[in-house]
Amino acid sequence: MIKFSDLKLDAKVLKAVEETGYTTPTPIQAGAIPPALEGRDVLGIAQTGTGKTAGFTLPMITMLKRGRARARMPRSLVLAPTRELAAQVAENFDTYAKYTKLTKALLIGGVSFKEQDNLIDRGVDVLIATPGRLLDHFERGKLILSDVKIMVVDEADRMLDMGFIPDIERIFGLTPFTRQTLFFSATMAPEIERITNTFLSNPAKIEVARAATTSETITQGVIMFKGSKKTSEAIEKQKLLRDIIASEGANCRNGIIFCNRKIDVDAVAKSMTKAGLDASPIHGDLEQSHRMRTLAKFRDGTLRFLVASDVAARGLDIPNVSHVFNYDVPSHAEDYVHRIGRTGRAGKTGATIMICTPRDQKNLDDIERLVEMAVPRMDLPGMPSAAPSAKPAEVVATIDDRPKRTRTRGGRGRKNDAEKAVTAPIETAQSEAPKQDTPKVEAPETHVPKAETPKVETTKVETPSAEPIRFEPTQHAPRQDHSDNSKREQSRAGRNRGGRDNHDRGPKVVGMGDDAPTFITMSFDERQDD
Repeated sequence: MIKFSDLKLDAKVLKAVEETGYTTPTPIQAGAIPPALEGRDVLGIAQTGTGKTAGFTLPMITMLKRGRARARMPRSLVLAPTRELAAQVAENFDTYAKYTKLTKALLIGGVSFKEQDNLIDRGVDVLIATPGRLLDHFERGKLILSDVKIMVVDEADRMLDMGFIPDIERIFGLTPFTRQTLFFSATMAPEIERITNTFLSNPAKIEVARAATTSETITQGVIMFKGSKKTSEAIEKQKLLRDIIASEGANCRNGIIFCNRKIDVDAVAKSMTKAGLDASPIHGDLEQSHRMRTLAKFRDGTLRFLVASDVAARGLDIPNVSHVFNYDVPSHAEDYVHRIGRTGRAGKTGATIMICTPRDQKNLDDIERLVEMAVPRMDLPGMPSAAPSAKPAEVVATIDDRPKRTRTRGGRGRKNDAEKAVTAPIETAQSEAPKQDTPKVEAPETHVPKAETPKVETTKVETPSAEPIRFEPTQHAPRQDHSDNSKREQSRAGRNRGGRDNHDRGPKVVGMGDDAPTFITMSFDERQDD
């Protein structure tokens, strides 16, 4: 069996490793460290939680023990996709390089530019950064990458998911062509393979496990869940999560709960806290200082549950996580491998449970296709059955006893047959009683005689405001009686709209005839005189 002492590491590095309690390297460490010490490019593919961070940190410290960094010109560069992962790499560097004089700088968002500039100005041996913040410093003229001798890209597939590949390609172009490149990833997407073929020179490929495989030390399960109503599905799903945690009992010492959306992270953490469970959210919208404090509490055991987005799914080395709960089925199948890799690390056992709704079935099929196994189905724990269904049944019965109403096109309610049967005698009596007043109902028809039409015409007012007064009575009055043709013709004549539709106007006039205006006739006469 290979030991760290067999890997030709520096004595000071070996001393730091021994103090951490590790004596035997993991397969990815045993495969990546020897070619890295030889100066070769390395392409490491291994599932998360296998010790990739130490696989490039230990040889980097050994190779950088000689030499001195110059201002604004780091000697090595480590790129990480998230702030948390970059901070974790910095912690590993501090642990393994504590007996050396190597310096480091951490360039991540959420921290003042001035503090980071001061570190860079003094010169650093190791620069650990996220791509965005690194390019910010470079564009401000505070950083020169022409002296980088070792470049590390950690969690390259996560870089691809977060859209950092164009930035990575640009950073590769800013570093010397003669650099040594160490490339690590848990999965090998086609885009990642293209980059490795472009920027790595004859790399030593170390693949300790098939890409996107899950650890055998993790017990997996999925619960198929369907809410009773769409409006109450979120509340029922949150209660199901708490029931799952309760069903695990003492085996669930702590756990990470992953959600797809940041808004769900906050909602789940709030519901768990309200139910008496010690939980705290972590996602990209929170301040960096708050995120670091939350992670520190979870690591030292003062916080039991960490509700997280995928910002905490990659590369975070949190020891002794007993459970991982996927509140949502991840949209990308690769994220499932990274999420559940937070438990069952370093040979320890772990458990993961996922909640799947009908709309998540396609994503679940993609996961099973990727890991080449069916995730075992589990029964619903502690879901209420009789009590909740009885109460809605009583409500439905009460509502059914009430008279139903339908809606007409006008939006008004219409009585049903039962109401009509009850109110029929009253309506009949009311309809029969006022039959004597029938002329009162027909009054509008007889009250507006057609003789009033000329009366309106005789009062000609030349102002525009008089037009509505002249047309309104004659427009509406004839419409009340469509059967009287003579009255209709009379009303048309009363409108006097230039004789349109007037059948009594005589034969049609062809040309101008006698109806020609006088001024036109005069003009014709003048032309004839000429």
